[in-house]
Amino acid sequence: MLLRVDDARAFVFDPRGRVESAATPRAPRRPRLDGLRLGVLDNSKWNANKLLRGAVAALGERFAFGAVNYYVKHSFSKDAAPELIERIAAENDILLTAIGDCGSCCSCCVRDSIALERRGLAAACIITTEFARETELTRAALGMPALQPVVIDHPVSSITAEEVAARVRQIETQAAAVWTGGETAARS
Repeated sequence: MLLRVDDARAFVFDPRGRVESAATPRAPRRPRLDGLRLGVLDNSKWNANKLLRGAVAALGERFAFGAVNYYVKHSFSKDAAPELIERIAAENDILLTAIGDCGSCCSCCVRDSIALERRGLAAACIITTEFARETELTRAALGMPALQPVVIDHPVSSITAEEVAARVRQIETQAAAVWTGGETAARS
């Protein structure tokens, strides 16, 4: 709090501020995932690649994706470059991105997902339990509170192969529901 006295008046400033933004709708959800092009954005954090590749393999057993395209950000603490966002939007129908397991990487994953949602891709952004509240605040501040993240157990960077497999199962369970808005009809 900051207090300023001016003449006979006192002013108190609250450093928490107030977020005011108009809600932006998410991209349309996809009723079926078969035949869709899946973009996979790896933010280069420890184990992000293992989680993403494991999740794609597990989801690929349930859905016949038309293509799976991989992209890598070279800094997990920065938003994806605008050119990369445009390329992903042009080449894909849905997105899977990871991993938000610390402050800056979490907010950047959410920002990347929102940028792609605004370009029409249903985005599944993987974060950990410890950063669910930060993600909620980031989504509200950026005007897309309805964006649903995929929430997995924390931590990620220091886990064993067995723990990676358990987190992959959490991703598989949630990602399809994020893309479809709750419907997860697998291929017959």
